Amino acid sequence: MRKHSPLIALFAVIVSLGIALPADLAAQAAAAAQRAGQVSRMVPQVRIVRGTQQIPGVENAPVDFGDLVNTQRVGRARIALDDGSVINVGSESSFKITQYNPSQQQTQMDLAYGKMRSNVAKITQPNGKFEIQTPVGVAGVVGTDFYISYLNNMMQLIVFEGAVRFCNLAGVCVVVGGGMMSTIRGNNQPPDAPAPATPGMLADAGAGTETIAVAGAALGRPVAHLSLIAKVALVGAVIVPAIVIPLVATHTSPPVIVNNPPVVGNNQCVASCP
Repeated sequence: MRKHSPLIALFAVIVSLGIALPADLAAQAAAAAQRAGQVSRMVPQVRIVRGTQQIPGVENAPVDFGDLVNTQRVGRARIALDDGSVINVGSESSFKITQYNPSQQQTQMDLAYGKMRSNVAKITQPNGKFEIQTPVGVAGVVGTDFYISYLNNMMQLIVFEGAVRFCNLAGVCVVVGGGMMSTIRGNNQPPDAPAPATPGMLADAGAGTETIAVAGAALGRPVAHLSLIAKVALVGAVIVPAIVIPLVATHTSPPVIVNNPPVVGNNQCVASCP
């Protein structure tokens, strides 16, 4: 009976390892390239659709480029992107990360329906962008805090801080500053002239996408246990960004649209913005 040389056996093991290790490293590199962030906080009934997989949303679950994030009737999710941006997704919403390149600061998302609030990391790259698209318009931002809803073919923008370039699909834009709002009321309609957002609208926009407040309410946390600022925000007297201090509301309906007189000034573009 022939015996194989130990050196031949050792050589075979080394060759097999040399084939296996690069494949594993390649798989790890591909997974790292697909990652966009993770679920940092959530309320039940959140689902992540990845290809043909339905993945239950849980805290610290990875969110990849191309994932579809769906929230149900009582679901909320906070997505911490790897570039430092934070996305709060309201209930009954669906959005997808369609482009994500943190090194070039190229981020694009599609909001199919529902509402979301974004606190965007400051963009420093020359061609950097952060855009949210709906079937009727697009909001492009540079380092700001804003709320978007898309319901019944109507897209509404409320800006908490910074400035947002708000355009319909034909390229007609307005620039909306902090404390202001604008609405695109259907296909091919231009955005409304920016107008002041009421305290109630600001409070509803924050509370409608916040996960901490809902989690506290779900646990039966009494109002007496809330901070003084949170109690004041409960009645809409003080507006505090939901990313910093939780807001509590008794409902999650979309903000009521008001028809204030147009504001004319530096915050408005009446044609395509440069």
